[in-house]
Amino acid sequence: MAEKPSDKVSVPRRRFLKSAAAGGVATLVASTGAIASPQAPAATRLASAAVAPRESDPTGVEVLTGERPGSDFMVDVIKTLGIEYVASNPGSSFRGLHESIVNYGNNQMPEFITCNHEEAAVAMANGYYKIAGKPMGVLLHSDVGLQHASMAIYNSYCDRTPIFMMAGNTLDAVQRRPGAEWDHSAQDAAAIVRDCVKWDDLPISLQHFAESAVRAYKISMTPPCMPVLLVLDTDLQERAIPKDAALHIPKLTLARPPQADSGTVTEVARLLVSAQNPVIIADRAAASPEGMKLLIDLAEALQAPVIDRAGRLNFPTRHPLNQTERAGAVISSADVILGLELSDFWGSVNSYVDQAERFSRPLTQPGTKLISISAGDLFMKSNYQEFQRFPDVDLAVAAEAQATLPSLIEAVKRLTTDDRRRLFQDRGAKFADAQVKSLERARTEATYGWDASPITTARMSAEIWAAIKNEDWSLVSDVNFVSRWPLRLWDFNKYYQFIGGAGGAGEGHGAPQAVGAGLANKKFGRFTVNIQRDGDLMYSPGVLWTSAHHRIPMLSVMHNNRAYHQEVMHLQRMADRHQRGITRASIGTTIGDPNIDYAKVAQGLGLYAEGPISNPAELGPALRRAVDVVKKGEPALIDVVTEPR
Repeated sequence: MAEKPSDKVSVPRRRFLKSAAAGGVATLVASTGAIASPQAPAATRLASAAVAPRESDPTGVEVLTGERPGSDFMVDVIKTLGIEYVASNPGSSFRGLHESIVNYGNNQMPEFITCNHEEAAVAMANGYYKIAGKPMGVLLHSDVGLQHASMAIYNSYCDRTPIFMMAGNTLDAVQRRPGAEWDHSAQDAAAIVRDCVKWDDLPISLQHFAESAVRAYKISMTPPCMPVLLVLDTDLQERAIPKDAALHIPKLTLARPPQADSGTVTEVARLLVSAQNPVIIADRAAASPEGMKLLIDLAEALQAPVIDRAGRLNFPTRHPLNQTERAGAVISSADVILGLELSDFWGSVNSYVDQAERFSRPLTQPGTKLISISAGDLFMKSNYQEFQRFPDVDLAVAAEAQATLPSLIEAVKRLTTDDRRRLFQDRGAKFADAQVKSLERARTEATYGWDASPITTARMSAEIWAAIKNEDWSLVSDVNFVSRWPLRLWDFNKYYQFIGGAGGAGEGHGAPQAVGAGLANKKFGRFTVNIQRDGDLMYSPGVLWTSAHHRIPMLSVMHNNRAYHQEVMHLQRMADRHQRGITRASIGTTIGDPNIDYAKVAQGLGLYAEGPISNPAELGPALRRAVDVVKKGEPALIDVVTEPR
């Protein structure tokens, strides 16, 4: 690879500094063209003094070189992949690549996003993908960084999100610095997370890195999408690029998502068109804005009800065919059910009772045909059992749902006669009427306890909606923990307005995922809103500092019920089962004594914040003030003391 003119420096690679008294430092600085600051910051001077070699050991004196390190070429490769950001908690095992990103790469494409925890860095990348539709980079510090990040990696693996991860490591034992570098090195660093990444590699040359980086990106983005990991040896990062190196960066050509064959598509269409009561259940079917549009087209062509399992936002919440709130009734009357990218098909069509003697029963009537279209059948690992119980389907189509929908829609329209079309229209009118009544019922139920304190989750959700509904908004948090009130009350009609929760249901994922999604929304000027669980935030509160430091505008509204309330309910269930009473279920499950003041926590991390608010009359005005702050480009937090769910 040809050198750039600016890379040619007259200083030989192994030229050592002479003593400062002899003027060697000044001479060498002048010869390299480096700019010498007359007085470096005190922190820099102290750090330099701390690592300065003893004069009696001249072989320990640092070398100044103008040769390009291997990490510069790594940055060239990363830039060709179009990676906009790399999130990281800084670590010495990737110091070479870090320096090349900020200096050689000018901290642009990718830009370094500073995190306080590796788990937060990976979770940010998870949220970023759900908005941006492409991977974000993550740098991890050797084995300890991977251990910190492992929970978020697992969440992303379960959530089927692609993340481009790179971890530093010093493989050659004789090259390791004494002390911590031994603790932070491994023979096989990727082994820590191999069960929850789609692919990993340890490049041993720069050309190997170039090919593996492009391969990793491609594998990550090929459905089913998942995180990938490259382990980067410190010597490969820091060693100079050989003058005669003939390095080549391969072209990135993404694989086209697999589609069902024409015969299978026709069979699926025939079953749907001939059904009296077809039902569509979607989970992660919409892989992009186009996916939502295609699902609308299919549902309207059949006038079939849609149940959105909300792994992503698959279907507009106020569309007449959205029957999510009536899922039980709709499924029980179905004669054909089409599942699109369901993470749990079995759980969608069965009722499960959690008691001492656990049991289940089907929600479907005998003879109901079950059809699955999912890329999930194309890849599976054994150790982590996130794939759920085996579904007893009649037709399993191993293909990406979104890629298959265009041909399925065409086949449905081709097979639909005028008689069937009239039947479809009558069916659709009934669902439209049921949808209107469902919304009216939700609005009525939301008024129960309207003036109560602590504030109900329904009122909190309604007040947030009133404050943001005129913005180009994006909700970047899960909603199950607030009884799904936003999905029941708000008007979701754009793909980016809801991104789903943590795929592996791991705590500590919500806050950083929201910040990552907010980062992706930032360039579009969207208003990002996050309903933030209190317990989840305390896993990684430092991500609020990241949002303030990088000016990521986002409104976080604390769902502060002062408990890990799901665990409260589990403990109550166990105590009730054993007839011991539930009065002590708060021990070990609540977050109080003292209560956490999240507004003060946020203020200390650089955010505008108000609260805790327990008077519902004060909530609306506080939200409007926070909205004004976010619209100016800053993050804000409102601490709301709420009822449990």
